[in-house]
Amino acid sequence: MKKGPAAKQSAGLLLYRHEGGRIHVLLGHPGGPFWRNKDLGSWSIPKGLINDSETPLAAAKREFFEETGHQPRGKVLPLGEARQPGGKLVHVWAVEDDWDASLLKSNKFEIEWPPRSRRKQSFPELDRVGWFDIAEAQQKILKGQAVFLTRLLEAAADV
Repeated sequence: MKKGPAAKQSAGLLLYRHEGGRIHVLLGHPGGPFWRNKDLGSWSIPKGLINDSETPLAAAKREFFEETGHQPRGKVLPLGEARQPGGKLVHVWAVEDDWDASLLKSNKFEIEWPPRSRRKQSFPELDRVGWFDIAEAQQKILKGQAVFLTRLLEAAADV
């Protein structure tokens, strides 16, 4: 179990692009059996835990690469932080970049599945990613992360 100030903190990158005069964002759908048949309210900004030895932005970049296989190169816009319903503090930055979601290469995690079967199965951290306009993204994203979509619209308007 993680200890120290970063114990309940995650960091992530929210990729965005302009398409047809509107902003679209890249969201990831969590892998594994729990999320298999869930859609609305289950997609997430690619993110993960901050290690004690790294800054939140370094963690966001590392986690994005681990979960997608892509390293965004655009300018980073801070979107701040938000406490999630489970208590975790999430730091997010937006990056303008266009990326082909079909190139997804996600790390895997292992769990006992089915429960109490004593069999380990491997699942991707993200089983798919997709580009969504803000209205659709607001329906797809986890409730606690929706604030970052609003902040992105505000930050992009100032750029």
